Amino acid sequence: MMSPPRVLIIAGSDSGGGAGIQADIKTVTCLGGYAMTAITAVTVQNTLGVSAIHAIPPEIVAAQIRACIDDIGVDAVKIGMVGGAATVRAVADALAGVTVPIVLDPVMVAKGGAALLADDAALELIERLLPMATVVTPNTPELAMLAQTEIEDDADALLAAQELLLQGPQAVLAKGGHLPGDQLTDWLVTRGGHVAFQSERIATRHTHGTGCTLAAALACGLGQGLALEAAVERARMFVRLAMLSAPGFGAGHGPLGHASVINDITAPAPVLNQITVPALDYGASLAFYQRLGLRLIVDSPDNGYARFEAGNGTTLSIHVGDGVAGGAVIYLETLRLDAWVVELTAAGLHFDQAPRDEDWLWREARLTDPAGNRICLYAAGTARRFPPWRV
Repeated sequence: MMSPPRVLIIAGSDSGGGAGIQADIKTVTCLGGYAMTAITAVTVQNTLGVSAIHAIPPEIVAAQIRACIDDIGVDAVKIGMVGGAATVRAVADALAGVTVPIVLDPVMVAKGGAALLADDAALELIERLLPMATVVTPNTPELAMLAQTEIEDDADALLAAQELLLQGPQAVLAKGGHLPGDQLTDWLVTRGGHVAFQSERIATRHTHGTGCTLAAALACGLGQGLALEAAVERARMFVRLAMLSAPGFGAGHGPLGHASVINDITAPAPVLNQITVPALDYGASLAFYQRLGLRLIVDSPDNGYARFEAGNGTTLSIHVGDGVAGGAVIYLETLRLDAWVVELTAAGLHFDQAPRDEDWLWREARLTDPAGNRICLYAAGTARRFPPWRV
């Protein structure tokens, strides 16, 4: 089995568990990564705000970073709250020579308004950390401060992101959640151009830790080898699903429901985890499902039985002689449907239906396995669990 990506998180601790190190660990774990931490500060906070901050000595921050890298190794780095100028310098020095993707979330102000970056640290962050960043993820107020400009709409945000790109990062993901309107736009700006990610605003007070969660999810995706745009798309989807799954805690800006995004055994309701479909030709069905990308974990040809594992841990079995073949429909979800169909077609699989948008807000492609069971490959995003027509 492939090892999980090792993600080093450099950020502050949130006693309320909604943001900072706590949100980052939840995110990386839910997305299949291994989270390591270098804590820069201990904050006293809850959904109502930050009431105190205790900074960790810069040399201890740097020692945490080196301890993780020297022994365990690292595949991606996420930098969040750094606090003061000395800590910025310590982090930059400790990461010198690190060649893995670095996601910089320039945390400056907490949701409740508390300053999380000292005035003298902003220039150090720009000079030392921005040039090291694979991608920097400012919200609108942070982008305005870093680019030294006013931002009133999406066009201003794009221009500011392009200006910030000139200061050294490989990419800028300018988040548009602070701008008015029912539609929000995040701009991904690179030296090769820009891409807009648009979505409907979610009307909720449960937004504590959205920036931390997005940056951690992005770092995990890059550590897993995803291309930048694909990592951004998955990270945004994770945040939106976590917002829609918020547990409703606290009287202020509530935390997200990170754990509810994935299909795991901690879910309070029954969890669908295994499906068995009839097969006619064991070898043909075995080859078909392996070609689809499922991982073979049980191979018992004498019993006509094989079991495969999907990316989220759900298992699918084939069984010769068990039931009537051709009656099942199997759904496999992906964020990269069209590219996947192109790859499978090139590998020799025939599709009964090319990818198309359906009325129920899923995008689907269909094919048939050797026993006549129907396979639906689909991309649904938030509409998988939160369609407008949900009961």
